[in-house]
Amino acid sequence: MEYLIGVDGGTQSTKVLIFDKTGRVVAQGIEPLKPLLLPKEGVAQHPGDDLWDTLVAACKKAMAEFPGKVSEIVGLGLCTIRCCRALLKSDLSLAQPVLSWMDLRLARPYEHDDPNVAYVTTTTGYIGAKLTGNKLDTCANLLGEWPIDYATWDWLEDKELFNRHKIPREMLFDLVKPGQPLGKVTKWAAEATSLPEGLPVVATASDKAVEALGCGPLGDGTALLSLGTYICSMVEGSDFRPDSAALFTNMASQPFRFLYESCGIRRGMSTVSWVREIMGRDADLKAQGMGLTTDNYLNRLAAEIPPGSDGLLTVPEWLAPPSALHKKGVMLGFTGRTTPVHMYRSVMEAIAMTMGGHLRAMVKELDVKLERVIVSGGGSNGDLFMGIIADVMGIPAVRTEINGAVGLGSAICAAVGSSVYDSFGQAMAAMVRAKDTFKPNTRNHAFYTELYEGVYSQITQYTDVILKKAYPFFTH
Repeated sequence: MEYLIGVDGGTQSTKVLIFDKTGRVVAQGIEPLKPLLLPKEGVAQHPGDDLWDTLVAACKKAMAEFPGKVSEIVGLGLCTIRCCRALLKSDLSLAQPVLSWMDLRLARPYEHDDPNVAYVTTTTGYIGAKLTGNKLDTCANLLGEWPIDYATWDWLEDKELFNRHKIPREMLFDLVKPGQPLGKVTKWAAEATSLPEGLPVVATASDKAVEALGCGPLGDGTALLSLGTYICSMVEGSDFRPDSAALFTNMASQPFRFLYESCGIRRGMSTVSWVREIMGRDADLKAQGMGLTTDNYLNRLAAEIPPGSDGLLTVPEWLAPPSALHKKGVMLGFTGRTTPVHMYRSVMEAIAMTMGGHLRAMVKELDVKLERVIVSGGGSNGDLFMGIIADVMGIPAVRTEINGAVGLGSAICAAVGSSVYDSFGQAMAAMVRAKDTFKPNTRNHAFYTELYEGVYSQITQYTDVILKKAYPFFTH
């Protein structure tokens, strides 16, 4: 037997999953992250050494549950949160807390204002260094203000372009490509995590790219809708498109392949969690009394509400982008009949309609005809949400066996890097499987299409005017 570890370091938790080489989970450990430090507007940091501490805890849980021989674990694929920045001392320890992707400072070039900082890297570079002691990072997790060359998948050689990012070369790690080694687990890291000493640690890519890999090939009319803290949709291609209007180009998990990513929703699935928390302990108790999870209980109630949530419309902008700080979440159409369950369904419909618009704009620019959408992330567990997505988009919505696809994508990279499989395509064919397909309801699709075109797509034209006027009153 050969086993592979996939690390999924997310915004809300760190997950460590152990797979056999057919892609089936045999053990796992999950550890929630602490709440972000938010001392003032625009600042968001991970407290203490939380990313490493949660990895340690999750590794110990997974290894304690592992049923096989430790010697049969052949590789670990490392994936952590993208669009973050870790500032390290010369001994590779943190000089200050890791900057979250929500921190507005990451939209600007690096400012060297702390003499203790010897290295500037990503979360994969930092955690990889903790595991292996090496100063290496994946080139495919360098999103944002980094001097990366998308043609060579290495640091820019043009000095003028390189210097615009204001990070000296000696402060940056050397780069490897997805599927290549970052090093081996050191004795110190093995003792801390319970991972086997000498285990190969393999580079992956950014978390969305790794998630895409864990969902299988994204060609021939297939798109991926990623339901995470940040929600986006993706299709795969071979060309770098830096000047596109409706998409971003990021490196894929396969060297010299690219992912085209639509505009997205910040704090997307957190909005669903927010509504669930509003409903409180009462919903939990009622669900328990019926022998259901809270999500299944709410989905059952929300399924009884007709499409359109009886006129309650939601704009899911609970976290404004750096370029439009005035934006806020909006709910319109409350009446005396509106219940929290209407809010719950309305948020799901808002996510589906918003992402449907973004996805249509992207594939129109790419001249791609969509035939199905794979849905990944915790939200894909709910049949109601999957049905709403299919109805809104008018194409089948598919979920795979492993909806936590980041962990599986990491394991696929480990499988290639450890020579369990000869190629990414071979590994995906062996490890990724579709589970359920939800076909669109023709009547519901017609309703959502008319609602989107006639009303929903125009809401922010009006609400943004008010929010821009209100913004100065609440800026501190």
